[in-house]
Amino acid sequence: MSTLGTPSEPALIAIVGAGPAGYYAAEKLLRQDDIDVRVDMYEKLPTPYGLVRAGVAPDHEKIKNVTRVFDKTAARPGFRYFGNVEYGVHVSLADLKKHYHQVYFSTGAAVDRKLGIPGEDLIRSHSATEFVAWYNGHPEYRHLQFDLSQKSVAIIGMGNVAIDVARILCKTASELASTDIADYALEALSKSKVRTIYMIGRRGPAQAAFTLPEIKEMGTLEDASCVVLEEEARLDTLSEQLLTETPDRMTSKKLEIINSYIGGTNENGSKECQVRFLLSPTELISDESGAVSGMKLVRNRLEASGSRLTARATDETIELPVGLVFRSVGYRGVALPDLPFNESWGVVRNDKGRAVEESGEVVPGCYVGGWIKRGPNGVIGTNKPDAFETVGHMLEDLVSGIHLRPSNPGLEAAMTMVSGKQPRWVSYSEWEKINERETQAGAASDRPRVKITSVEEMLTVAGK
Repeated sequence: MSTLGTPSEPALIAIVGAGPAGYYAAEKLLRQDDIDVRVDMYEKLPTPYGLVRAGVAPDHEKIKNVTRVFDKTAARPGFRYFGNVEYGVHVSLADLKKHYHQVYFSTGAAVDRKLGIPGEDLIRSHSATEFVAWYNGHPEYRHLQFDLSQKSVAIIGMGNVAIDVARILCKTASELASTDIADYALEALSKSKVRTIYMIGRRGPAQAAFTLPEIKEMGTLEDASCVVLEEEARLDTLSEQLLTETPDRMTSKKLEIINSYIGGTNENGSKECQVRFLLSPTELISDESGAVSGMKLVRNRLEASGSRLTARATDETIELPVGLVFRSVGYRGVALPDLPFNESWGVVRNDKGRAVEESGEVVPGCYVGGWIKRGPNGVIGTNKPDAFETVGHMLEDLVSGIHLRPSNPGLEAAMTMVSGKQPRWVSYSEWEKINERETQAGAASDRPRVKITSVEEMLTVAGK
């Protein structure tokens, strides 16, 4: 009879990725009463929390309070953190298989989707992903520059990321100064010449993907007016019919807010954010230097397609004089070494969290959670039931004896392996030194923290 999962032979599990999906999986695994589990979490950056640190807007500090829950998980017996260790660079799947009974991947969706239109690669055309990571102080994006001397900006997309970008561009330096926005971004945004922001969606107001709190917040900006055009706010017949047949309270509330923005929200604002509906960009126009100077768009109409409404182009076109463009039309995952990948979906092939080959054959001991499992959808909390589903299958497999047979199991063996491949790995206590330095610097200027944005500086503070 197997003794795996007992104090004398605990189940050893590696989690790759220290975002919400990774922490929720660790929480579930470490709270088992009938099976002894030890978790080692691997993260490519010295800092944990994934998009909670690098993706949540700096002026949404309350959302980041979820890290307190993550810290409680990290404080549990049986948890270890290996920061500054990148899967596929420092450690391989073969390395992990030598030391663990199971490996759980929660690496997120790292790249943005393209628009697929002429001019998309012009100077001053960027992904919202880059901009968000830049103003949040992600070490890999801190070097980027955005030409904020342009007076007009277009944001393509209607999700929460798009509206975050619009809000950050609309806010005054004083509004941003009390947040944990990266210092270099605060300085650049304080000198911004941006005055008009167009946020553009291909479908109508009833199909806008942003949430109610996000669109409500756009009406409270200190020095910017949020504007909706009456003719674009008016619901088409199909949308009205759909809402009548299947009422949706949240959509109705969003439509109330959208309609209240007709004519603008702040007549004294020096900036204006136009929320535009039923438009699709068809081309970015270049100036003589090869940079964006305008955008061509086509007016859409909605047509029924099964249970949803899709946008179809009409013959009507417009042109907007924009000098800076951010696309925010979704993310996709990046293939992980030695794991089966579905290129069209941008996820690791899996069956409810169990990694599977294209044939459907299960990949022994390998599991996924979060965006790399299901695709880029949902909010932070969505990762909890998602992770719990995968962990449920992991526990089933452990009990059934379906797991890896590591040749060198043991906590010390894994640590020796990591130390040999990446001597500058960062423990949780060393991350806490970084955290303490950031929060102390923040307290001195009445901010949540002042982020360290250089990996080398982080390692110095951590004592590495």
